[in-house]
Amino acid sequence: MTGTYINRIATAVPEHDVHRAFVEFAAQMLSDERARAVFLRMAEKSEIEHRFSPLQVSKPTAANAADAHEVYQRGNFPSTAERMKMFERFAPALAARALDGLALTASERNRIRHVIVTCCTGMYAPGLDFAIIDHLGLSPSAERTMIGFMGCYAAINGLKQARHIVRSEPSESVLLVDLEVCTLHLQETQDLSEVLSFLIFGDGCAASLISSDPVGLEIDDFRAIQVKGTRDLITWRIGDLGFDMLLSGRVPREIAKALRAEAKSFSNGSSVDLWAVHPGGRTVLDAVEEGLELCPEMLCASRRVLARYGNMSSATVMFVMRELMKTARSGQAGCAMSFGPGLTAETMRFHAV
Repeated sequence: MTGTYINRIATAVPEHDVHRAFVEFAAQMLSDERARAVFLRMAEKSEIEHRFSPLQVSKPTAANAADAHEVYQRGNFPSTAERMKMFERFAPALAARALDGLALTASERNRIRHVIVTCCTGMYAPGLDFAIIDHLGLSPSAERTMIGFMGCYAAINGLKQARHIVRSEPSESVLLVDLEVCTLHLQETQDLSEVLSFLIFGDGCAASLISSDPVGLEIDDFRAIQVKGTRDLITWRIGDLGFDMLLSGRVPREIAKALRAEAKSFSNGSSVDLWAVHPGGRTVLDAVEEGLELCPEMLCASRRVLARYGNMSSATVMFVMRELMKTARSGQAGCAMSFGPGLTAETMRFHAV
């Protein structure tokens, strides 16, 4: 049967590093001194150094820029409609950055007959799928698939679809684009748990070329693990003032427990050399390390991505995969893993060729 390979991955983030500015803003937003102290302590322990956004933290200097201070005014946060207008404005430019980084040749563009987009932070129509086709000059008859509102594990589901396509159409290639603008959904709240959830999220985009050409990482198989009794631990709903997230503090504990029970299934009788674990946060990576009894160095790529970019929802695991591709040696076996609503772990086994 035809093999499916992730040939290349390119990544991009917006131009403005907003992590420190957000920490200051969120601390000021919390009126309770004890909550503020806890938030600042957790920010120091987060292991996140940078997060990026298209929103500036000072007065804009360009006509197409926006100022986060203007967007998020105390007592006057933007409506969902206003946030979606900003998404429509910023998302195509972010996608273009990643697509340009993929450096597709003319022949590679001609072979791309399928475009898959994953996103849970914005929507409009005609949407990103059309913008991507236009930017690359792909055939207008290219098939388009939008995978929406699945959260952080959507990239793994996008890879599943890409594998089905390549196995049925070996002469055609798939372009997978995972894009999120999480910083558009900051909420004005005094709930410490909500403010802490905003602490980890940043914006980013990953673009991947997937084909039957035996270059890069070969996809072996997939497995989804749903953790019973945890449906309410991660939720993502559309509200009047943006998208409303609930991220329970129980998530890391439940992940560790589930992975302990499933540890043997990830190796399938062989060792795993490369771990591409979605860095949902420091405590999530700690839970994976504990549940699978991994040596700390096995999650170095995930921790580097967390430190440099934060959690970019669906795009993040592909940032980690790109890190691993830089040094992967032929024959090394890997496992990619992302977590999201359900509570679900979506996993993919692969190996370097």
